[in-house]
Amino acid sequence: MGNWHDAHSLISIVLVGILTGWLASKLVHGKGMGIIPDMVVGILGALLGGFLANFFHIPMDNWLETFGVYVLGSVVLLVGIRLLKPAN
Repeated sequence: MGNWHDAHSLISIVLVGILTGWLASKLVHGKGMGIIPDMVVGILGALLGGFLANFFHIPMDNWLETFGVYVLGSVVLLVGIRLLKPAN
């Protein structure tokens, strides 16, 4: 039986990424940023999380591990954006 993550397509990354973007924005900002920014952050964060998990050999053998990695990737992305964005 193969790795759970390997069996899923880009569509699953997009769908889960939307949810993780919303959750990450709630964790970092205390509120959602809006549907489109949450979707973009979630999708890019899911890809970043998947890359980091692969790089650091973090297992993603079930949906909970995968979801956690996607949320973590989205949080890392948001924190990085916040650090690079000048304060108002």
